[in-house]
Amino acid sequence: MDGGAGGLRYPWDKPPAGIEAIEVAEGVLWMRLPLPMKLDHVNVYALDDGDGWTIVDTGFKSREARELLTAMMAGPLAGKPVTRVVVTHHHPDHIGNAGWFQTEHGAELVTTRTAWLMARMLCLDVQETPPAETVAFWRSAGMTPEVLEKRIAGDGFHFRDVVSKMPPGFTRVKQGDVIRMGGRDWDVHIGNGHAPEHATFWSRDDNLVIAGDQILSSISPNLSIYANEPEADPVGDWLESCERLATLALPGHMVLGGHKMVFTGLPVRLRQMIDNHRHGLDRLLEHLDEPKTASDCFPPLFKRKIGEGEYGLALFEAMAHAQHLYLTGQVVRERRADGAWLYVRAT
Repeated sequence: MDGGAGGLRYPWDKPPAGIEAIEVAEGVLWMRLPLPMKLDHVNVYALDDGDGWTIVDTGFKSREARELLTAMMAGPLAGKPVTRVVVTHHHPDHIGNAGWFQTEHGAELVTTRTAWLMARMLCLDVQETPPAETVAFWRSAGMTPEVLEKRIAGDGFHFRDVVSKMPPGFTRVKQGDVIRMGGRDWDVHIGNGHAPEHATFWSRDDNLVIAGDQILSSISPNLSIYANEPEADPVGDWLESCERLATLALPGHMVLGGHKMVFTGLPVRLRQMIDNHRHGLDRLLEHLDEPKTASDCFPPLFKRKIGEGEYGLALFEAMAHAQHLYLTGQVVRERRADGAWLYVRAT
């Protein structure tokens, strides 16, 4: 679900390319790494600590990404060492090269406890075939038989294929902490929904906010349910986080997000994202006038055709929205004979 650009401003017309770095503020550089998917990039930021650099988020583990990072360190970072890596959340496009920075460059890893534990766990969780519990979860979402068959037969996605081995040991940040980076003190505020215990950083000394994927300029963070916590409410968690962060937001804040463009107009953007999801929930509730599975719920939520490459993310996000309506008592659900949940508006 995309948000419009009304009320927002983009200080730069184009993002950085290759090993280019854009200085968004004194001592704060914006760079990009490629991703092998439809969302084809992740933003990374370098903050000048004087004797070294702090890197925020790190991209997928890949030869191309490491070659680019090495070239960036020699070029825009002027050969000064990367002494610290700060990771906003555990998703592989953000934590993928953190272990490499630790082992190859001696960098300190700073992240939330949940992000570190999730990443460590997922690196170790390699299954030759999908576990029965995971297949049952896919069925519960109403996954189409042809997609289900491919997933069961396929090799699947292994977290450790795109995330460097992470050595024991990290430095924890949590809600209410203050961390010094790039000559500034930053308040730590934790979000949820897109990823558990997602860290955002709010500068006390100027108007910068490092938002990771909690707040993005022109797309909405994916809010999905997964087999490891099938009764979660990521939509509710994310809406609560946005409402809470909105009390901190100022029009002049420059937001450094994990994808897309750097922007200002944070209060407007937070309201857009909240309203987009609440309107989507309203459309979904109307759609559930008869029992439907999560896989039947794409039209009211996405209002566009979902391709094969997007199917999995769309399915589990649709399930998360139906689950939110169920957990808030607006719909009821029952099991179909094949194990799929059928959601219908409560009477």
